[in-house]
Amino acid sequence: MFGPEGPTLRELTVQALSSVEHGYDLLAPKFDRTPFRTPDAVLDAVAAGLAPLGPFRDGLDLCCGTGAGTRVLTGLCRRSVTGIDFSAGMLDMARRRVRPADGPGITWVRGDARALPFTAAFDLVVSFGAFGHFLPRELPGLFAQVGSVLRPGGRFAFPVFAPPGPARPGFWMLLGFDTAMRVRNALWRPPFVMYYRAFRLGTVLRELERAGLTVESGVLPGFGRRADGSPRARLVVARRPGAARTGQPAAGSVNS
Repeated sequence: MFGPEGPTLRELTVQALSSVEHGYDLLAPKFDRTPFRTPDAVLDAVAAGLAPLGPFRDGLDLCCGTGAGTRVLTGLCRRSVTGIDFSAGMLDMARRRVRPADGPGITWVRGDARALPFTAAFDLVVSFGAFGHFLPRELPGLFAQVGSVLRPGGRFAFPVFAPPGPARPGFWMLLGFDTAMRVRNALWRPPFVMYYRAFRLGTVLRELERAGLTVESGVLPGFGRRADGSPRARLVVARRPGAARTGQPAAGSVNS
């Protein structure tokens, strides 16, 4: 699961017994060599899916980590890109690793996604692999925050993968990980919220709509389909109602 350049078992244990923020501070130097980092294939597929909807002017990478999603935004946004994360260690690595020679300016902000320190300043918000750190009851507030920082006509986009079935090894890996984290949080404080099995597409779509966003869901090609024919990967795009500002291209559509 982890390569020789990734964190050791001892390092992972120390990180897991920390708070979420401090755990990621410790993990940051080796984060990109763990399975927690979003694969390039997913990043590229999301970029390709969003490109027809742009170009965008100003973008935000929500819970940016070491900046993989921020790099995607630099190819989609013309004026500025902002990465926000609550881990100072992750932001430090992002500053080192995302340095495009040209393109939009990049700003890094330390902050909490549940209390975003912005006004309606963005045409595009993306997030990759962060939602397991939010409890289901926190989604309404989180999505309301995202809606508040989008300009009229702006979009919030993220990939969602269908959970594997019991016949696949990934099902048992996720179940084991989820169970281990819940046992850890029952016995240890502060809690380390990382429950990826709790992020359900149906619930997410309902909460996005309750936050006043218009939701589109398309297929991310290249990841195949499940036995029932449903796609393994989707690109969720939620749009804030209203006309985009002058100079912003008209809304496109996500392939389904």
